[in-house]
Amino acid sequence: MSEQLNSEPVLARDDGFHPVTDQPAVVLAPDTAPATLADHLDQPLIGIAFPSFSDGRGFTLARRLRELGYTGRLRATGRLIADQYAMARRVGFDEVEVAADIAARQPQDQWLARADWKAWDHRAQLAG
Repeated sequence: MSEQLNSEPVLARDDGFHPVTDQPAVVLAPDTAPATLADHLDQPLIGIAFPSFSDGRGFTLARRLRELGYTGRLRATGRLIADQYAMARRVGFDEVEVAADIAARQPQDQWLARADWKAWDHRAQLAG
């Protein structure tokens, strides 16, 4: 799979990198109106785009979809880095699609280092 990391995106999950084998039924832009989120609750896989490392609006969309009762898979796509993985998981993403260039610079070990996101979830610790 190491050759694939150099040319193809991969999915980061709590157990490591996986090949991308399916595509989201819909990819929501970060400026998607919250009032329209309920229109997508029947989709099995929703992608939420992150056009840049500093654009965090997708985290809010993921949280709102989960609050609305979305139980399908949520995939963050675009320009995310390993440091953002724990936040993505906490707000409801199941996986992050990692661009090939980012996967080359930040290999699986760096993403797995953030896979203990539950241990660092301050809100959950406060709730007991």
